[in-house]
Amino acid sequence: MHFRSLEEFWAFYMNQHTKAWTRRWHFCGMVGAAAFLLASLLFRWWLLFFAPAFSYTMSFSSHLFIEGNSPHTSHHGHPFWSLLCNCKLFLLMLSGRLDREMKRLGKRPVLQVS
Repeated sequence: MHFRSLEEFWAFYMNQHTKAWTRRWHFCGMVGAAAFLLASLLFRWWLLFFAPAFSYTMSFSSHLFIEGNSPHTSHHGHPFWSLLCNCKLFLLMLSGRLDREMKRLGKRPVLQVS
């Protein structure tokens, strides 16, 4: 797929993250990555290597086991855009503005039974 802009890629990214639990696992992956980053600064530098590993594992797993799709946004030639979109998703969830953004994009979140 060819994307002309980050905004165009963002719309595609959100199409790949329709289920609430997928987004929650991504959020937890980012929190875990931040914890490993902090631990690497405070304790042992080599803990830094666990930050991306933890985040990617959580994200990848959520696509396989929850969303039911392939975690292929980074395989469309835009791994940096995928990372930026993951950060944007995290910040929108953290600030409580994700629902507004989904409405702006014309997306409806998929409701899941807990």
